[in-house]
Amino acid sequence: MALGGGGFTTQNKGLPGAYINFVSKAAASSALSDRGIAAMPLELDWGMEGDVFEVTNEDFQKDSMKLFGYPCSHPKMKGLCDLFLGARKLYAYRLNGGGEKAGNQFAQARYGGVRGNDLKIAIQANVDNEGKYDVLTYLETEKVDEQTVSEAGELMANDFVTWKPFSLEETAATSLTGGTNKQVTGEDHAAYQGKMEGYTYNVMGIVVDDGPTKKSYVAFNKRMRDKQGRKFQLVLHDLAADYMGVVSVKNKVADSDCPEASLVYWVTGMEAGCEVNKSCQNRKYEGTFSVEADYTQAQLEDLKNAGFFVLHKVDQDVRVLEDINTLVTTTDACGDDFKENQTVRVIDQLGNDVAVLFNTKYLGVVPNNASGRTSLWSDLVKLCSQLQAIGAIEAFSDSDITVEKGEGKKAVTVNAAITVVNTMSQLYMTVTVA
Repeated sequence: MALGGGGFTTQNKGLPGAYINFVSKAAASSALSDRGIAAMPLELDWGMEGDVFEVTNEDFQKDSMKLFGYPCSHPKMKGLCDLFLGARKLYAYRLNGGGEKAGNQFAQARYGGVRGNDLKIAIQANVDNEGKYDVLTYLETEKVDEQTVSEAGELMANDFVTWKPFSLEETAATSLTGGTNKQVTGEDHAAYQGKMEGYTYNVMGIVVDDGPTKKSYVAFNKRMRDKQGRKFQLVLHDLAADYMGVVSVKNKVADSDCPEASLVYWVTGMEAGCEVNKSCQNRKYEGTFSVEADYTQAQLEDLKNAGFFVLHKVDQDVRVLEDINTLVTTTDACGDDFKENQTVRVIDQLGNDVAVLFNTKYLGVVPNNASGRTSLWSDLVKLCSQLQAIGAIEAFSDSDITVEKGEGKKAVTVNAAITVVNTMSQLYMTVTVA
């Protein structure tokens, strides 16, 4: 069922759903969901094609070879290693799926891509069973599969190859050839965005360089947040988006074999995994890339004022200057507090949890009468009370939420006031010496 969501100006929505506005206070099961879920479109040499696939931190450590074609310690996996320093789960998508599959007379690679060219098939007589053969699959020099069979038709496809008809006879290791990576186009990015509309995650990261593609993701983020109520932040490199949903990493990496935007992996993981009552400010970078972080104090202040997420040097460490997004232009409805990612985490948590609560427990089930509205009020109070208990908001009381009948017979109107707590950032101290 299609559900509506996002913000509202008037109570005129056509689709059922939860429509939630967050505004600044004018100047003068109701349980919190877990964070730690990231989403990224990736250019890979190997892996699932045409669909989103879920990878947990544990999966990455154990099954990186099967999932991505390389062990997690391989230089090709540096970005994902950085991502999983903060994220607990990744919704991955292979942007360049659809390349040619490598093959030889015995087998074809399970997926397209250049990594298939590193596969080899070897056949040798089994020493214990006359008439049987051991058929071995190697990825470079590592044996990834071994099957003992009497004829080739008994072979089962493994994680790396599917088999062709052939006659068993002893054969030295024979490479697969012809695997290629597909060139990524704008259509591939659009296909990915379409698939991600049905997923819930905290942060999406994109490691791309060209401006039009980055801007297309900013537009996607705005549409999902403001029109469909899918509250997530987008992390990208070096783009002034002027929007609280977008985090723009300014630093480049100095690794010659990696995209300059590779720090996006680490920031995506950190932002996704950061607890709703915490901040990434002053977080030490302990990832795998060499980060360019030589800025003067004046440059750091200019970059902060321009809405860039920056890492800087503190003695020998590289640390996050401030945990901010790209919002620069403020209004009475969207003030300075919304520049802080900690504030956005709190309102995103509340927005997503309220939407899930309403869409699963109340929509089409609970009558819009006094009793039903009291039940909704009680659940909303519980959500905010949990946020207050963990120090994400403060000074909250039951009277800060009201639930009333809306303009239509099926509509309810909720008004809520919250005060977000941010971590300490500045110390002003006066010492009087007698």
